[in-house]
Amino acid sequence: MKRVKLLNKLEKAGVIAVIRGDSKEQGKKSSEALIKGGLKGLEITFTLPEAAELITELIVGNDDCDVIIGAGTVMDVTTARLAIMAGAEFIVSPTFDRETAEICNLYQIPYLPGCMTITEIKDALKIGVDIIKLFPGSAYGPSIISAFKAPLPQVNIMPTGGVSKNNMKDWFKAGVVAVGVGGNLLKPAETGNYAGVTEAAREYMLELKTIREEL
Repeated sequence: MKRVKLLNKLEKAGVIAVIRGDSKEQGKKSSEALIKGGLKGLEITFTLPEAAELITELIVGNDDCDVIIGAGTVMDVTTARLAIMAGAEFIVSPTFDRETAEICNLYQIPYLPGCMTITEIKDALKIGVDIIKLFPGSAYGPSIISAFKAPLPQVNIMPTGGVSKNNMKDWFKAGVVAVGVGGNLLKPAETGNYAGVTEAAREYMLELKTIREEL
C-alpha cells in the first residue's frame, strides 16, 4: 500500500517542481520557498550538489503530510538506492532503466522514467511503472497525449519540459495526471529572489485549483 499512497500524493500535488541550482543552500531555499507558496511536490535533482543530504533535510524538516519529496535526474540503480535511503518518496529518470525500476519496486517507491515513444512506454509499463514522465514535453505538446492513450488508455503521464502556467490547462485537459515544472517557476532563485519563487508557486497553485474546478 505504500506505493499507492505515494502515487495518490503525487497526483494530488499536481505540479511537481524540478529543483536545480548551483548549491545545496540554493536548492534548500528554493524548496522552502515553494512549500511556503503552497506547492506540494518537489523533485530534488541529482545535478544539485549534495542532493541526497538535501532530500533528508527537507523530509525531516517538513510537517505538511501532503508534501511529497522525491529525487530527479536519477541515471542508474546506485543513485536510485542512495536516494531511497535518503528518504526520497519517488524517483524520476530522464530515460527508462530496468534495474532502477526493479529497485523502486522492491522498496515500493514510484518510479517515473522519461519516455518519448509508444515502445518505451510499453516496456516501462510491463516492468511495473505507474506514471510515465513524458520528456521533453516541449518536443510534442498536449495533443500527443490522446495519441499515446489511443493504444494505451491505461497509461498515466506527467509531462516535463515546456510546461508553464499558461499551458498547464491544455495538458490537464489532454488527460495528464500531473506536470513537472522547472525553469520558469524557479527563475527568481537565480538572483536570490526567493520571495519571487514563493509568489510563482502561489500563482501555479491558483491555476491548478482553477483547472481542477473546471475539469
